[in-house]
Amino acid sequence: MRIVFIGPPGVGKGTQSERLSEYLRILHLSTGEMLRQAYHEQSDLGLLAQEHIAQGRLVPDAVMTDLVAQRLELGDCRRGYILDGFPRTLGQAETLDNLLRLRDTPLTAVLALDANTDELVRRLAGRGRADDKPEIVRNRLEEYSRQTAPLVDYYRGQGLLQMIVGTGTPEEVFARIKDIVDQIAHTDA
Repeated sequence: MRIVFIGPPGVGKGTQSERLSEYLRILHLSTGEMLRQAYHEQSDLGLLAQEHIAQGRLVPDAVMTDLVAQRLELGDCRRGYILDGFPRTLGQAETLDNLLRLRDTPLTAVLALDANTDELVRRLAGRGRADDKPEIVRNRLEEYSRQTAPLVDYYRGQGLLQMIVGTGTPEEVFARIKDIVDQIAHTDA
């Protein structure tokens, strides 16, 4: 299976991606991890990305797309993967689709975790990190809404989108994810 996880900050994408990765025995590919690894290896893309990060800017779409494309070429991705943190924009989604079409390895599903804004602010503010103050959290959620939320319509139009309620215990959320993935696997079999 080739899965993209999308959802606002604080909804639990990382936690649920890791659980699903273990359940399906496929890779969990976090773009944050990919960026750290590329920088650690001092690759051209890693150094370029770090320049943007150090100046507080988002890593440009082209850099992120190239980084993901390089990672997906590795043999360990053949069994499948979960992309966590990519794509974040419509441009990244379109580029990813083109890349996967060329390789004849289209996405299997897009899982969109969702929760209401007050719940997300409560979760993130409860972590106690400097960037998790309520006003900063609300700004991050607005940024998500502007940049990433359009992906919901994009993937819905492709018939790939599966909306999942991201509230409740992590176990309850994972049970919902597992039910959906099991249905998809059964349909594809």
